[in-house]
Amino acid sequence: MFDQIGTIRRQFTAHQTLDGRIDQVFEAMKAIGFEALIYDYTPVPYDLDGRVMIPSLLKLRNISDDMHEYWFDRGYFRIDPVQQVALRTSAPFFWNYDPDADTLIKRFMSEDTVPVARYLSERDMSTGVTVPVHMPRGDYATVTGIRFGANKEFERDALRYIADFNLLAHVFHETAYSLFDTAALSVGKIRLTERERECLRYSAEGYSAKEISRIIDRSVPTVVMHLNAAAKKLGAKNRTQAVVRATHYRLLEAQPSYNF
Repeated sequence: MFDQIGTIRRQFTAHQTLDGRIDQVFEAMKAIGFEALIYDYTPVPYDLDGRVMIPSLLKLRNISDDMHEYWFDRGYFRIDPVQQVALRTSAPFFWNYDPDADTLIKRFMSEDTVPVARYLSERDMSTGVTVPVHMPRGDYATVTGIRFGANKEFERDALRYIADFNLLAHVFHETAYSLFDTAALSVGKIRLTERERECLRYSAEGYSAKEISRIIDRSVPTVVMHLNAAAKKLGAKNRTQAVVRATHYRLLEAQPSYNF
């Protein structure tokens, strides 16, 4: 098993770019019967109102680019039953948008999700397998394989290879994550400067603006300016709310590396 993981990892790391590693996993997926790939990553699963967060990264292979518009701009990602299941399990699962199919997404299908089902059906992508990858600090990714115009044989084949796909997806994400840029690791459009993050971190630890000014060797007005700027970007009414929001969206953390 460990030899197999090492071999797969070396195949991915032979590519120096994220797109190169995505191309590599797609080639491996095609060998087990998939014809399209969807890969997404979300730093924080839910916003402060409890809604599913739009991912910061969405990569597609052999799928129309208009999926970015529908899943991001139109918010289909928030209501996608596949994502509802992925948020609740760590196990790979087969899904089918046919209302008569008894798969895990059925309980999340409703009138609200009809646009998602219609979009996928019109593009012949109504069935697939998704591997959720949940990480220690709450961020998560999904790797999804699709076969166009799939039939009963696809479900049989998918379940046959689901363990292989699960291993492949996890090793791929580990190597892909190491190449994420700042935009991929950030939540939405919130971009705090390093000084704003630093001041908020000290504020979260209970330091006053005067105390922070001594620690970072800047004037009190400068510290207040950074804290106010951060609060404005976060849509916070005051410093306390800014700390709560920044903490929720993991903006005060040092970015970890993951070794699965």
